[in-house]
Order: sequence, then C-alpha cells, then structure tokens
Amino acid sequence: MLKPLTLCILLLVGGALFDSTAQKPILDVGLRLQKTINLYNENGLSVQYCHPTLCYDKLYFGLSYVTSRLGTAFNSNAIKQDNYILSGTWMFRPQHVVRPFARLNTGYFHADYEYAIFDDLDNNSMLLSPEGGVCFETHLPLKISLSMGYNVITGNGVNGAGTLFPLYLQTTLSWNVFK
Repeated sequence: MLKPLTLCILLLVGGALFDSTAQKPILDVGLRLQKTINLYNENGLSVQYCHPTLCYDKLYFGLSYVTSRLGTAFNSNAIKQDNYILSGTWMFRPQHVVRPFARLNTGYFHADYEYAIFDDLDNNSMLLSPEGGVCFETHLPLKISLSMGYNVITGNGVNGAGTLFPLYLQTTLSWNVFK
C-alpha cells in the first residue's frame, strides 16, 4: 500500500517541478537607500524572496544590510553605523502596477563610535520596526519601493544607542533575477 502512495506523490511533485506553466519563485535583489529623519543617510543591499507555494506574490521574506558607511559617513567623520535587517512583507493588490505593502523588520543595530572615550555609551540595539509604503512594479523586472518606518526600540546614548532615531524613509530599487 505504501509503494503506490509514494509513487503517486513522487509523480505529483515531479510533475509540478517540471511543469513549464508553474510559477517561478521571485527573488528581488537591489539597492536600499534610507534616510533617518534628522540624522543620517544610510545605503545598502536588499534581497526579498517569495516562494510560489506560499501566498505567491503577496508574502515576501527579506534580508537587508544598510549602513552609514555607504551614506553620510562615507569620507566624513560621521558615526559609522550598521543595520542588519530581517523582514516579512505583505503585498496588497498583487499583479497591479501600484502595490501598497506592510512590512515588519527585526534585526541588529551597531554604531562604531571609534574612540575609547565613548566606550561607556551604548552602541548596540535590537531592531524592531513596522513599515508601510507602496511598490511600483514596472514592465521590466524592476521594482521601486517607497516607504516610511518607525523604529520601536531607540535610545538616548545612556539607555540604548543614541544614534538610533525612530523615524526613517526608504527607497528600494530591485531587480527580479528569475524573470
């Protein structure tokens, strides 16, 4: 009884894997440009993935690295800070050109104050930020996302990192590598 059931499952899975009409996964890779309100420009890389069997073209999982080293701190004495972000994004109105979205980010923040005199100040923090915005899907595999986010965990330098401000704007230009 087990052999026919196993064979049937293998045929169904194999047929889905080799079906030319099956939807391809979405892998968006691009640049993230971020502006913390009243502080720094931070830029970096962003990757988002959507699997065809899991809320296709609606639910995305992502990784981003955003740093002031590629923004305000580039060739200046601004504080070098790094954001390592994991995200989950829900896209509304799939298959439309203009697509509103909601995103929840979590991750890790680190500020490099560079001088030993600042060693007593907090320079690390967990990240937690809801974000909302709109994504424009072009006829090319190019997507343009604009959003505003709010860092729930912030600090004043004594309790929490002093350069982790609450409000930020971001723009992401990404390319679907599987299209």
